[in-house]
Amino acid sequence: MNKARRKELAEIVELLEEARERLEAVQDEEEEALENLPESLQASERGEAMQAAIDAMEDVLDTLDTGALEEISEA
Repeated sequence: MNKARRKELAEIVELLEEARERLEAVQDEEEEALENLPESLQASERGEAMQAAIDAMEDVLDTLDTGALEEISEA
């Protein structure tokens, strides 16, 4: 791989890491919001939807960590 493509990959990794940090911040905020709901609302449809969003963000974070970022670093 030439220098220009390595530089481009490094920039992509930086962007993905920034996106990962931002996504993790949103996930943390959603978890806090869910925890601050009364227990009755946590078990409601709204609480379940919030938990589903948290779980989906966790899946994306895992994919970034074990997939995209790892694979690009190996390239």
